[in-house]
Amino acid sequence: MNNKKEKLARAGMVAKGAVYALIGVLTAMAAFNLGGSKSGSDNALQFLAGQPFGQVLLGALAIGLFGYAFYRIYEPVNGPGASWSEAKGFIKRAGFIVSGIFYGALGFTAAKMIVSGSSGSGGNSAVSTLMSKPYGAYIIGFVALCLLGKALFQIYKAYSGKFREDVKESSLSQKERKALIRAGKIGFTSRGIVSGILAFLFFKVALGNGADAGGKVAAFDFLQDNFGAAVMGIVALGLVAYAVFMFIQAKYAQIRI
Repeated sequence: MNNKKEKLARAGMVAKGAVYALIGVLTAMAAFNLGGSKSGSDNALQFLAGQPFGQVLLGALAIGLFGYAFYRIYEPVNGPGASWSEAKGFIKRAGFIVSGIFYGALGFTAAKMIVSGSSGSGGNSAVSTLMSKPYGAYIIGFVALCLLGKALFQIYKAYSGKFREDVKESSLSQKERKALIRAGKIGFTSRGIVSGILAFLFFKVALGNGADAGGKVAAFDFLQDNFGAAVMGIVALGLVAYAVFMFIQAKYAQIRI
């Protein structure tokens, strides 16, 4: 049974890497005028749906994303490490569960697209709906704080090397180890940048100074508008590096289930 769980977890890592690869490649292509478009998770799914055998690709991705969601929720509930009663353990385990919920929802979106052909996206309307409530600004502000925390943690992981802890490096060749370290540093840095920009955009909405706190597309818009298309493209390629890290991790990860 554990072997089946491991295979499901590893398939999930591949699926997550595939989503980031699509987001990064499509956005980088747009940045360097090679086609493509600024993309987030929903855009990546829509791109897959438009390819030959798109329904099959979406189905495979949905299964993988459900696998990753299972892993991210199962690990904090049953895995080792600091317990829920410790502050560090609570934050880490809660973060895993939130991640699991997000990727489970993305898997559901992919499955829904197979059935109905629509993405079911509604991130901005959800933000607008929240802001129309008396408590909306507080919730958006809390989300912004969480995103800021995530951004700082991603940068910390990039330059502390903590991203290496979940990989059995003894099983890697020298070439694979170098690729892992380089992809991890670049990939987690790019994720930190994107999360930091999203935190800023959500703070603006919470303070009533902004109307758009969308996902990665809004972050890419911000990068392009303020720093130019080349910088946006470099950050997008960083997400491709993160995808490479996920592919290596999928093969050599220390699965704690």
